[in-house]
Amino acid sequence: MSIKENLKHIQSQLPEQVTLVAVSKTKPVSDLMEAYDAGQRIFGENRIQEMAEKYEEMPKDIQWHAIGHVQRNKVKYMAEFVSLIHGVDSLKLLKEINKQAENYDRTISCLLQIKIAEEDSKFGMDAKDAENILTSDAFSKLKNVKVAGVMGMATFTDDDTQIKKEFDRLQSIFEHLATLNPDLKTISMGMSGDYKIAIESGSTMIRVGSSIFGARD
Repeated sequence: MSIKENLKHIQSQLPEQVTLVAVSKTKPVSDLMEAYDAGQRIFGENRIQEMAEKYEEMPKDIQWHAIGHVQRNKVKYMAEFVSLIHGVDSLKLLKEINKQAENYDRTISCLLQIKIAEEDSKFGMDAKDAENILTSDAFSKLKNVKVAGVMGMATFTDDDTQIKKEFDRLQSIFEHLATLNPDLKTISMGMSGDYKIAIESGSTMIRVGSSIFGARD
């Protein structure tokens, strides 16, 4: 199937409250334009310099999401245009995003990355860390960032029961954090292999790459 057909297939399965982020990392601009021409306007990249190059080349009505682990020294390359940063896992990173956003007189939306997987390799903070950030004086002084929700990645496993348990946990953490900060509206969870389970657990944003663009090289 073509990229356009893949997109249409996935979109036909999504409830209207779920936003699709097309994960286009490592894919050429021609592939992204095929998705763009089929109506997709939100693209996720995990290499910030690659995202900045694509931003320069592509139409300006695209929303760019940074979806991978973010190094603080790379924030400046995307501060001018990024719409949402998914992987915020520390107050230090939030402060850097705030500083760079200030340079462009922008407010950048961010998601707090919560560690829900049992694997050691996944980045993220625990629920208490997130709560401490949202209720801190330091965070209240940051005027150029907005925490719009949470993001999490399930364990890479074929065990649907475990995946569902981890997504349900993120949903309940989100509900608690949203009582502390009314800006929290987004739960970004679910990828090509598990987005249907994520939607059952309350996801409002899924990150899908290979099911749209095909396997990565």
